Amino acid sequence: MPGKVYSFAILLGALSVIAVPVLQRRSFIGEGTYYTPSLGSCGIQNTDADYIVAVSELLYDSFPGHTDNPNLNPICNRKIIASYGGKSVNVTVTDKCGGCRGMYDLDFTMTAIKDIVDDPIALGRIPGIEWDWVDAVPTA
Repeated sequence: MPGKVYSFAILLGALSVIAVPVLQRRSFIGEGTYYTPSLGSCGIQNTDADYIVAVSELLYDSFPGHTDNPNLNPICNRKIIASYGGKSVNVTVTDKCGGCRGMYDLDFTMTAIKDIVDDPIALGRIPGIEWDWVDAVPTA
């Protein structure tokens, strides 16, 4: 009987690895904004010094594998590379943005957005932020 339990545990572990969504490499374009973070939807306490981002509520709530518990959303802790004006920044998803208007809009900490925009306060909403998942696989 112990051999059957062990085999079941290995199979269960393999299935949990398969359940992670595989993201295809492509470019998303949305508006960029900035905010002062605190406890994010992923259940992580954030500060303005963190290189984090909130994705739109539309994207967060429709991400493959999401559940009623926002802390368990597979989008949490995903890495994004965002670009604007020839500059790029790597950020981690830890929150959702209720004020984002478009599906692919991003809400950055001030620390993160200043890596790609010289004066984000003067611009306010920044159209044309291009981004992709860091762990996305190239399309054929």
